[in-house]
Amino acid sequence: MAVLGGVSMTALACSPAVAFDLFGLFGSEEEPPAPSREAVPYSVKFQGLEDDDVLQALQDTSTLYRLRQDAPPDGEGIVRRAEADLRRLSDVLSGYGYYQGKVAIRIDEVELSGEASVAAAARAAEAGRNRALVPVKIVVDAGPLYKLRTVAASDPRGADFPSEVLPERFTRVGDDVPARSATVLAREAKIVDRFRALGHPFAKAISRDPVVDDAAHVMDVRFTIDPGPIAGLGEVAVRGTTGIDPAVVRSFIYSEPGDPYSPKAVADIRRSVAKVEALGSVRVREGEALDAQGNLPIFVDVTERDRNLIGVAARFSTVDGPGIRAYYANRNLFGGGETLRLDADIYYLGNDLYAAQRKAAGIDSNGLGGRISATFVKPALWGTRNDLVANIFAGREAQQSYVSDAAGGTIGIRHRFSDTFYAQIGIDGQAGRSQDALGKVDYRLVGVPLSVAYDSTDNLLDPTQGFRATASVTPYAGFLGSDPSIFVAKAQGSTYYAIDDEARYILAGRVGFGSISGASLEDIPANIRFFAGGGGSVRGFPYRTLGPRGPFNLPVGGRSLLEASVEARVKITDTIGIVPFFDAGTAFEGSLPDFEERIRYAAGLGLRYYTGIGPIRVDVAFPLDRIKGNRERPVALYISLGQSF
Repeated sequence: MAVLGGVSMTALACSPAVAFDLFGLFGSEEEPPAPSREAVPYSVKFQGLEDDDVLQALQDTSTLYRLRQDAPPDGEGIVRRAEADLRRLSDVLSGYGYYQGKVAIRIDEVELSGEASVAAAARAAEAGRNRALVPVKIVVDAGPLYKLRTVAASDPRGADFPSEVLPERFTRVGDDVPARSATVLAREAKIVDRFRALGHPFAKAISRDPVVDDAAHVMDVRFTIDPGPIAGLGEVAVRGTTGIDPAVVRSFIYSEPGDPYSPKAVADIRRSVAKVEALGSVRVREGEALDAQGNLPIFVDVTERDRNLIGVAARFSTVDGPGIRAYYANRNLFGGGETLRLDADIYYLGNDLYAAQRKAAGIDSNGLGGRISATFVKPALWGTRNDLVANIFAGREAQQSYVSDAAGGTIGIRHRFSDTFYAQIGIDGQAGRSQDALGKVDYRLVGVPLSVAYDSTDNLLDPTQGFRATASVTPYAGFLGSDPSIFVAKAQGSTYYAIDDEARYILAGRVGFGSISGASLEDIPANIRFFAGGGGSVRGFPYRTLGPRGPFNLPVGGRSLLEASVEARVKITDTIGIVPFFDAGTAFEGSLPDFEERIRYAAGLGLRYYTGIGPIRVDVAFPLDRIKGNRERPVALYISLGQSF
């Protein structure tokens, strides 16, 4: 049994750089310089290794290998490079768990083995001047691979931590785990992070004591951990605001002085502040000492974005047709973080499966639809967590089975309880005319919408964990001026679960529900009724076509909705993924789902290309139970940005 000394401890602390050798990907390397009078070029080869990871690390560390294209002026230059390699390459082997590894370097068959060999090696190298490349061989005898046997942690007094503080999972070691420096350092960081998560912001490892058993080829490691004091979150200082009121930024910070400290709490501050659209970068820094109350000060440094933003987005589906959207946004209209966004959307039913039936039903539509809208948000009213939200719109909704012209608006107050949960109440009004197979409906709706939303996911466009839920109820009452008088309820939830620590395998599920009561189906405007089908619903079926059918076999929608989706999101590489999925759902004639009515199903396979913005989605969907006469295609293609839900 031997305790590793200073050299081996250096090996544990090393972290070889990773190189990206483009030419290596294609199995070829650059040729070294040709022999000349002015320099002594050489070729270098590694021998005796089968582990590609170790070979790459040795190449990244080796001066001889990295500078092989830069020939030294004389043979002594080659020898100096070789001597530097002898000092470092053994440490690389130790870092990868080969603690008995040996490295030998031969320059034209002269092995470097001390001062006596230096001159001979230099002469051998000089002999190749202007004649041939000097052959350099790096011969590696890795020896046995050591395994990590035990991991333990103790406090500065030498006492082990109780299991409720440091559960066994933090020190448990699996079978055949190589005793690599990266593995040991990662375990150390995991233990330190455990104490930080328990409220110790200054937790640190003050020593790392690895012990190797050369006979058994194993390593035991003991860490000495100083947890430091338990602290709460202190005052949060916001810095960097110039064109925006700091009170707006502070309203998005939900922690209070004295709240328990944890890295997650600090990360939550950054995430919530980043939701202020006027801000660009957000950096959250922890204080270096506790304040007089024993809390840790937090500093939020921000930069501001350009106020004006213009964008264009395009979409395409083989069933739903093409569309294009343009928008303008001002992200700090009056200096209080106000946002004003103007949107214009136009689309066309590309594969219009129901044109002949609409014409027979007397529905005046050429398949072209569009919408213009303006949205204004005033965050942090009077420095509170209340936001003013307003929207107005006008447009024509042209769908496979109906057309609707409408205009209206909403104004409401949204209260943010936390970074993940808010509620909103307001007044909603719209008026218009819809026409479908059941006839024309002139309507006027005035209601009081109430909604709640919860979102604990880790990413807007590509969530890997967490839960999302939204629910709303809107009574459009007759005494408010609504005609018809109806009650609309909607709810949707989705959840995401990463099977592995790297989130390369994710299970995702979604369920949606809707209900309308208070009026008969034909009195409810077609654009208010529920339909299923399309890229955000039951893929493979045309958008808003699933549900009850009316005259001329045209979809007329329903008074209730139920739909669900399940996906398995699998990353093949860091940028490419596949997503098998299954969708189900339909709209129902009654105000509650009736499971005696036919529910529709679809399955498919998606391709994902992951970018810095979000995944580019390509889904191919296949309806599993097409109905003859419903004009349902056997396959549909969807292309968009972001996951389907």
